[in-house]
Amino acid sequence: MKEVKIFARAGQGAITTAAILGEALFYEGKYAYAFPHFGAARMGAAMNAFLRFDEKPIRLRSKVYEPDYIIVIDPTLIESENVFSGLKGQAKAILAVRENTSQYKGEDFQVYRVPAEKIALEVIGKPFANTVLLGAFSKVSGEVKLESILKAVEARFKDKPQVLEKNLEAVRKGYSSIE
Repeated sequence: MKEVKIFARAGQGAITTAAILGEALFYEGKYAYAFPHFGAARMGAAMNAFLRFDEKPIRLRSKVYEPDYIIVIDPTLIESENVFSGLKGQAKAILAVRENTSQYKGEDFQVYRVPAEKIALEVIGKPFANTVLLGAFSKVSGEVKLESILKAVEARFKDKPQVLEKNLEAVRKGYSSIE
């Protein structure tokens, strides 16, 4: 079983990110279980979303404490939420970063820096970095194909054609941002 922990602030799309990723994995024949965790439900509060996926049904229902992957949507949470705590050995961290963000390196894990807000502003016109990071996750992890992510984004935004096209492009740019 693989586990993903997503760090964001309420309203930045962490729950949507986990749901889209879970659906994309489902398209590839995997079992996925996505769920949020937050305290006082208010816009801007730090929160997490979690995702577990496997080739067999998932029975575990607790929070994720030792993820294989982390996705950080809001770069201000990198230090305040201690996002690297508990990462499994050989884990991968996908961070939305701003230009003035310092370098982060891991001894037992790999860090991928994505200018997700910048890409989102260019493509979507708003700083919604989550779909950019889904594309990056596909490339970094190798766990899910880009085509499956795109299909899940299409399903999520099918009733909003303008939003759909922009988010599909954001996913593609996130994927290509990883070298």
